Amino acid sequence: MAFRLYRDYNSYLRETFGCRIQKISLDAGLSCPNRDGHLGRSGCIYCNEKGSGTGAARFATISEQVRTGKERLARRYKAKKFIAYFQSFSNTYAPLPRLASLYAEALEDPDVVGLSIGTRPDCVADETLDLLATLGKTRLVWLELGLQSAKDDTLERIRRGHSAAAFVDAVKRSRARKIPVCAHVILGLPGENDKDMLDTARFLALQDIQAVKIHLLYVIKGTALHEMYKAGAYSCLSRENYAAAAGEFLALLPPHFIIQRLTGDPHPEELVAPAWALDKRQNLDAVRTYMQQNGLYQGKNWLLRQRA
Repeated sequence: MAFRLYRDYNSYLRETFGCRIQKISLDAGLSCPNRDGHLGRSGCIYCNEKGSGTGAARFATISEQVRTGKERLARRYKAKKFIAYFQSFSNTYAPLPRLASLYAEALEDPDVVGLSIGTRPDCVADETLDLLATLGKTRLVWLELGLQSAKDDTLERIRRGHSAAAFVDAVKRSRARKIPVCAHVILGLPGENDKDMLDTARFLALQDIQAVKIHLLYVIKGTALHEMYKAGAYSCLSRENYAAAAGEFLALLPPHFIIQRLTGDPHPEELVAPAWALDKRQNLDAVRTYMQQNGLYQGKNWLLRQRA
């Protein structure tokens, strides 16, 4: 088998299920404590009123979204099995009976082999984790936690509304129930330099997580970040700088971590900057090229730290 620069998600799914698996992004119509006034804030600076995953059909039922998602992904990727990805907003932020109903509706489809639940580390009650652990006994169930940065001053700057300690606590309680965890991080956050970004990689390497999603910070219309960008208070990373940051980030992560994402997928009609963020293939190639040219691979510098 050819040498892989990092442990990619598609390979993990194929190894697990023996076939092509695709995620269906779902919008459960839920909210977020950082937007509904619970935290006294108006949302993260990069998030618009639709939340992440704005391509989901907010007013369709979960069953309808699963059905249309299956049809689209089967045509494009020839996939036959799927993971229901509750993506938009905080998908553990609701009363337990409603969450149980939403998750069950997604799992009713015989082609859905598992769930991936995107949420915040301050929105995972023990009773919700108990539900996910129960579902995980018969299906693949992942919890995706938005950390974004391990720096508390950065989290405050982007109006995140939680600390890095909240992430550590959520991971510990999830792993006590054997729920696999994927951490989301963003490169290029306001006020962060290369060392800050790589400190987040070093922080994650110490956590009992199983996967990481690495996102580029891009500017979306109608966000606080958009206002900062227009005022000249924020500049986006160049593709070259992002490729370098992502490559160095991967080199600090343990080799067993699954890399579920290596860049973002902005919606063209919403993107303000950087324009290069729309070319996913070229962006991934830039990261891989940087790693190859600099002799990097996932875990290289993590292994050096273990041996030091």
